[in-house]
Amino acid sequence: MLAAALLLGLCATASADDILFENVRIFDGKGAALSAPSNVLVQGNLIARISTSPIAAERAQRIAGNGRTLMPGLIDAHWHAMLIASTPAEAMGDIGFANLAAGDEATDTLMRGFTTVRDVGGPAFGLKRAIDQGIIAGPRIYPSGAMITVTSGHGDFRQLSDLPRTIGGLFTPMERNGGSIVVDSPDEVRLRAREQFMQGAALLKLTAGGGVSSPHSPLDVTTFTEPELRAAVEIAENWGTYVAAHAFTSDAIRKAIAAGVKCIEHGFLMDEATAKLIAEKDIWLSLQPLPELMRTGLQEGSVERAKADEVWPGIGRTYELAKKYKIKTAWGTDVLFSRALAKQQGAILASLVRWYTPAEALVMATGTNAELLALSGLRNPYPGKLGVIEEGALADVLLVEGNPLENLDLVADPADNFRIIMKDGLIYKNTLTQ
Repeated sequence: MLAAALLLGLCATASADDILFENVRIFDGKGAALSAPSNVLVQGNLIARISTSPIAAERAQRIAGNGRTLMPGLIDAHWHAMLIASTPAEAMGDIGFANLAAGDEATDTLMRGFTTVRDVGGPAFGLKRAIDQGIIAGPRIYPSGAMITVTSGHGDFRQLSDLPRTIGGLFTPMERNGGSIVVDSPDEVRLRAREQFMQGAALLKLTAGGGVSSPHSPLDVTTFTEPELRAAVEIAENWGTYVAAHAFTSDAIRKAIAAGVKCIEHGFLMDEATAKLIAEKDIWLSLQPLPELMRTGLQEGSVERAKADEVWPGIGRTYELAKKYKIKTAWGTDVLFSRALAKQQGAILASLVRWYTPAEALVMATGTNAELLALSGLRNPYPGKLGVIEEGALADVLLVEGNPLENLDLVADPADNFRIIMKDGLIYKNTLTQ
């Protein structure tokens, strides 16, 4: 991996020797304050030692922190790595182009300080493999594979000319490329779920209710039947992992929870009683502070824009409910088909200050998101501790110019403020010497 990264010119400062960060203030991914001036030794791909006293490491590459902040790499818990740098037509038709565009975007994602993403829909298995083997630079990917949907559910982007659907018949380009797959019975759910795990899925993603971007999927419709949802949960549990369900409404959320789903994505149209149920059942809620540009970018008068107009007022209310009932809350972005919006990944994180302190937001995007990743159990593709700065944790770290616990906007400008980006013990960016 190191040789490949060097060849790409992205890892020129990395070496096989230890790396010692000296005189840094640590945000550990859990607390609300920076540490006293400290030293951090990285050996291989692990954080080996943290001390306020000098660390003896004769062969180590020494990096003078000069009081800068050392923090865990950021984690986006709702990402679509294959569906950002392409148009919908390219993503569903020209998979060769889509892979190349996604690889380029993956490098940009890492350069924004996002060392890990939870991919909740899209054919990201090949991209993940290329990153893991060092062919290209990019974040760790926890893939779910194809979004599993039903006829006319969220994620069904087929044309009406593709109907009627014959079970066992030919697949549409959307399905052949692995962006999403249509199922209409518990047996089909089991088959397609097992196929995702065969390819390396860390979790399953089902769309339990309607969605904004799908033209034939009204928001009020609860799409999967409970037996279909239970079939997915059964297979996921057989594989030692879990199901995440896209759901906006209370009905869709409640049906998903009853079936055994462990994580709800979005939830922006739920009522207070459902928020209380999520908390009581200890279910994860993966929320996204969707920027206004995602709504206004949809064509006025379109079905998609009308649905967005209905969803957006619920974003703030859902965050308030999550805080009120102390729901286990993950953070993500849900950027689709827009590299311009992807560049705002850090700014979307910084927008959490509408509801949280900078420390609370950063904990969510590091240590808390890492807890959600660990829910993949034996399907976890990166065994080890992520999202924290502690001895024995995986060495995914950022060296930040300034204190993001005082000014969260620092993460919105990674080019200037992230002086070092390290993933798995390798330095992919170092501007301290420039």
